[in-house]
Amino acid sequence: MKKSSLIVSATLLTAALLPAMSDDNTNYIDEVVWVVGDEAILRSDIEVMRLQGEQEGVDWGGNPDCRIPEQIAVQKLFINQAAIDSIEVTEAEIAQGVEQQINAWIQMIGSKEKLEEYRKQSIAEMKNELHDEFKNRELSQRMRRQIVENVTVTPSEVRNYFRNLPEDSIPIVPQTVEVQIVTIQPRIPIEDINKVKEDLRDYTERVQSGRTSFATLARLYSEDPGSARQGGEMDYVGRAMLDPSFAQVAFNLTDPKKISKVVESEFGFHIIQLIDKRGDKIKVRHILRKPRVSQEAINETMARLDSITADINAGKFPFDEAATYISDDKDTKNNRGIMSNPTEDGKRTSRFEMKDLPTEVARAIAPLAVGEISKPFTMINSRGKTVCAIAKLRNRTEMHKATITEDFQVMSNIVLEKARDKKIKDWVQDKIKNTYVRIPAEYKDCDFEYEGWIR
Repeated sequence: MKKSSLIVSATLLTAALLPAMSDDNTNYIDEVVWVVGDEAILRSDIEVMRLQGEQEGVDWGGNPDCRIPEQIAVQKLFINQAAIDSIEVTEAEIAQGVEQQINAWIQMIGSKEKLEEYRKQSIAEMKNELHDEFKNRELSQRMRRQIVENVTVTPSEVRNYFRNLPEDSIPIVPQTVEVQIVTIQPRIPIEDINKVKEDLRDYTERVQSGRTSFATLARLYSEDPGSARQGGEMDYVGRAMLDPSFAQVAFNLTDPKKISKVVESEFGFHIIQLIDKRGDKIKVRHILRKPRVSQEAINETMARLDSITADINAGKFPFDEAATYISDDKDTKNNRGIMSNPTEDGKRTSRFEMKDLPTEVARAIAPLAVGEISKPFTMINSRGKTVCAIAKLRNRTEMHKATITEDFQVMSNIVLEKARDKKIKDWVQDKIKNTYVRIPAEYKDCDFEYEGWIR
């Protein structure tokens, strides 16, 4: 059984794969149950989270009727503080994250059609539904990271903690792997790219001739799931938070009646319309279109990777050089193809647990011996594009009981996490004392994790 975390942490994956609550599912009469600050917690919020927990086997650490609304309330404390501290999640980040999640679900369930049939929603409806959930999760996580960013532990604290641990309490270090990867993006025919550009120019002409509005076309045609439902509108954002090519064009716009030329970014092709400028931030609408990769192009790229693998195995050049000079993956090519895993403290490590690797990469390297190269496979990269790849298992460390000499960093992370948990719990407890809370009498005997909810 999994232990519930401090805040709402049921995965977006489970949420998306749960059938919609309609027809043959239970319908709930919605009502406001809790009020935290100026945020309401609805009965439906609680029931959806309960259903997710049942699917995941979550241990709530107490009575679910009490612990579920409490966890939602704690998340709202983080989100409210994030707004006060001007912590932002851009529409581009939301769009990218939602796109990655949808692609992962499609890979898991088999096809877009199967996912839509199971969920009883279109892909577009799922993306719209997940927009706010993804945004709130990111805001909550960023606020948590800000709270604990200055928490540290010393080597002596780590040694003292584990020196006093009973033998049967020494942690088990799970299997970890180090992976190198080469990715190549299949070539998209120029005529397909030109067709997308022509469509965008047609949208521009339709708006400027007065036949329709930019917002209407964005809702109909934009492939940015985050902003499309808002008529292409993005929040105020600084230059550094945008793709450089997009930012260069967007920040040069001066007339809200004009529409930009077609601009290419890492995500596809855009047209942009200025809404407002405020200091060093800008508010715009945009329409995103992505040329599609053909199966023929994928097949050609897979064949090329087969040839590259054969040359590496024949000793013509090492995998490191292929990653440096052939790979299209900007995140790894300058590091000899070595994939990096972000840690809680904002650093990066080359070690991954299998569950932390992209699904396609984990599947490809699972049967390999150290030093072997996988067969070519396809995946969706972090920018939402279809790429073909080969992966090399660089190292594997088997599951073992932690030792202070070999696993000091693992042990240090455990002690650091405990210190961060305490910092978070102290912060939440203090926020409860200084936040307006209204809870019905039915919760007065609850075994809450935190004190002060009932007043």
